[in-house]
Amino acid sequence: MKTLLLFVATAIAEIVGCYLPWLWLRKGGNAWLLLPAAASLALFVWLLSLHPTASGRVYAAYGGVYVSVALAWLWWVDAVRPTRWDLLGAALCLLGMAVIMFSPRPA
Repeated sequence: MKTLLLFVATAIAEIVGCYLPWLWLRKGGNAWLLLPAAASLALFVWLLSLHPTASGRVYAAYGGVYVSVALAWLWWVDAVRPTRWDLLGAALCLLGMAVIMFSPRPA
């Protein structure tokens, strides 16, 4: 559970770090949005370094969680309800993440 929560926090930091510059560029937001965006991306990198296994495995598994959190962002922030196909895709991504992160490893 700790690993999953760490992945979710990492995904939120990355999404916020990318969303704020998007607001600035596409929606005419204030350039000051770039400061919290940079801080959020720095937090993302730091959180990614806290994961307890090899970086390549973490990056691969993180992608599955990122997809799911991005769809939650779509719903909560962009007010666009994901389709059942979006949800199926997210479920498959989470299943892939679980296989990668929680499968037995040779000693």
